[in-house]
Amino acid sequence: MYDGSVAVANRELTGLDPLRVVEGGRLWLRGSGLPIPIGHEELCTIGGVPTRAVFAAPDRMAVEVPTGLEGGHTEVRVPWLPGSTLYVDVGVLLATGLHQVDNPAIDGDGRVYVTYSGSRGQQAPVSIFRVTEPGGPREPFVSGVVNATSMAFGPDELLYVSSRFDGTVYRVFEDARTEVVASDLGLACGLAFAPDGTLFVGDRSGTIFHIDQKGRTETLTSLPASVAAFHLAMGPDDALYVTGPTLGTYDRIYKVSMGGNVETLDQSFGRPQGLAFDREGTLHVVEALAGSSGVYQMRSTGRALVIAGPRLVGIAFGHDGSTVVTTSDSAYRFAPLA
Repeated sequence: MYDGSVAVANRELTGLDPLRVVEGGRLWLRGSGLPIPIGHEELCTIGGVPTRAVFAAPDRMAVEVPTGLEGGHTEVRVPWLPGSTLYVDVGVLLATGLHQVDNPAIDGDGRVYVTYSGSRGQQAPVSIFRVTEPGGPREPFVSGVVNATSMAFGPDELLYVSSRFDGTVYRVFEDARTEVVASDLGLACGLAFAPDGTLFVGDRSGTIFHIDQKGRTETLTSLPASVAAFHLAMGPDDALYVTGPTLGTYDRIYKVSMGGNVETLDQSFGRPQGLAFDREGTLHVVEALAGSSGVYQMRSTGRALVIAGPRLVGIAFGHDGSTVVTTSDSAYRFAPLA
């Protein structure tokens, strides 16, 4: 984190924004008197690798985070301010060759679960992969679930996964066996559990179902249909939070009470997708709109970009405070904040 300023001549660098980035994301340099690039002039390196400036003005500059970085606490240097070094947290690549359409999932032991969902009706060799430790290889975990879409851990500490192909939710045992929990759920996608064990399922065509512990299914409420998937998260206030991208320029975040009453929280997100609450109970939302893709933290004073990255889809928080974000084909991990 850069918490000071360095001045040379009339130039001053006052900070970086955001302090967490994924390769290919946009990192903003803030200050005054910043240079304007001429041709292919090198204005910034991250981890010793030259970056590409995608926007420049005297008070701010956006650079693209290079690919192939090791990740973690990474140096940012600007040759036009000799001797100055800033730091940014670059996501560590966990796995690639995936097909995520919603949040990853993290169990109590810190193991990360990611999917290969595939195109509609595609029978992929592996439905769910598991990464058992940071930097470790991805391991095939579950097969046979067509179009594995959304995942969530239940009060029984078992993994649940939806299939948008057959409208079914499956329970996954530690030995990778699966059993049907509920079916006939339309284009089943988003999953979330209430503290009492009630399971909520988002049908992409607009229905939010709730399923009690005896497997009885009822409609909680209806929302506008989504062109991608519904994404669900249970809040610390025992309300259900929902996103679902439409064909509109901007989309809403919904708050749904356990009685089915719907409240609109925010209408300014461009293609909002995965969402999750951190350990402090703060909501984070993934925005997938090209040019502004990233994870936004919802604060009382408004939203703030906290992770920048291209094509982001999902987010999950570990019990240790770590964060995992996914693009459509890769997963990245950030260590807990100090």
